[in-house]
Amino acid sequence: MWREKVAQYEDQIIEDLKGLLAIESVRDDSLMSKETPVGPGPREALEYMYKIAERDGFKSVDIDHIAGRIEMGKGDDLFGILCHVDVVPAGSGWETAPFDPVVTEDRVIARGTLDDKGPTIAAYYAVKILNDMNVDFKKRIHMIIGTDEESGWMCTDRYFQTEEMPDLGIAPDADFPLIHGEKGITTFDIVQTSSPEGETPEVELKALNAGERYNMVPDFAEAKLVVREKMDHTIQSFENFLAEHELSGQSSVDNGSLLLQVEGKSVHGMDPSIGINAGLYLVHFLNSLQLDAKAAQFVQFGDRYLYDSHFGEKLDMAYETEEMGRLTTNIGVISYTDVDGGHYGVNLRYPTGFDFNQQIADFTERIKDHFEIDVNTHQEPHYVDKNDPFVQKLLMAYRNQTGDMTEPYTIGGGTYARNLEKGVAFGAMFKDSVDLMHQKNEYITKKQLFDATAIYLEAIHAVCVED
Repeated sequence: MWREKVAQYEDQIIEDLKGLLAIESVRDDSLMSKETPVGPGPREALEYMYKIAERDGFKSVDIDHIAGRIEMGKGDDLFGILCHVDVVPAGSGWETAPFDPVVTEDRVIARGTLDDKGPTIAAYYAVKILNDMNVDFKKRIHMIIGTDEESGWMCTDRYFQTEEMPDLGIAPDADFPLIHGEKGITTFDIVQTSSPEGETPEVELKALNAGERYNMVPDFAEAKLVVREKMDHTIQSFENFLAEHELSGQSSVDNGSLLLQVEGKSVHGMDPSIGINAGLYLVHFLNSLQLDAKAAQFVQFGDRYLYDSHFGEKLDMAYETEEMGRLTTNIGVISYTDVDGGHYGVNLRYPTGFDFNQQIADFTERIKDHFEIDVNTHQEPHYVDKNDPFVQKLLMAYRNQTGDMTEPYTIGGGTYARNLEKGVAFGAMFKDSVDLMHQKNEYITKKQLFDATAIYLEAIHAVCVED
């Protein structure tokens, strides 16, 4: 029944999704203003959602242009659907233009199709279809839309300062069947604080850069060096390093400076072990050279504590629970100049039971002579009992639509669900979906998009109409 309802809206779903995907809604700090709190792209995507809501007869409420909601349904209790319309940068290597959506026979290709524009449109249409059916809603529904989920969550932080908190809700920004727990997530910078002096070195590191976001594995890194002796030997060592580690990269000489570039593989920062961190590989190579004292201190630190250590082993923070798995560390941003020194931007995710504050204090003490830690964001772990009746209603809708009896589980990712005491992540990735979140050539299949819409349709009917 529900899938047949969705079939009547397939063309509209694709058209509305294409319009949203065409907006380059990447956070841009250089263009922040009161009118565009995280840049013009995210603001434009937010306004786009308001426009389709207005077209379909729903009221929208804007909160300082950084978040907002679409109001649906009626009743005393409030059900939340928490989505985001910002996306991570496209990165390199796309076969199509990342913000010019391509629709083929079976898929839609663009940045944001999976994370989170596709699921956002699917959830929107689930409520729209129910509204078109003139069902008797028993709950109010707020579709809450954020514009800074991929960076600092300024959107939901601002939204919930003044707006009503839903009694329960979903975040369609992860995987089916259902995610009832999320690791704690923190981002922090390890900042170089000392500037040791030394003799004139063979090699001087002028600059090193890798990564754009804490929650992405850097897929490109570049270093600029001044080589005073044995330039050919340094280049050959780099070529040997690339071959030994089966990496792509290149070296070039520009105005007497040596440029070294390493290519990696970008994946979501919640599981850095399946990516290739170009920045840390370049740090590892640089640590083999006779560098100036400041640079040597910086790369030695990265090699000692961060390189080839995805689960906090070298930080002495390894931790694991049966239900939530292992602590992970992603080094998403690496930056160094010979003038300012350097910093490592870390995205650490941990299970319940890990004492983050104590562990970070201990590590800060160990490195205090030359480095300090600046904690940017910290979110505690989130957990909802999978046997809760609300969770079971959502699960039943998924099982009815798919026949899949997989149990709900916990993840290392962070979704808006953690804003709510009784919030869970619910789709829209299926077990057979190709996970290209935060990667090049991101796409969603039409089957996935429409099947997810049908699941949301049945689930929201069960929670907000039947109740």
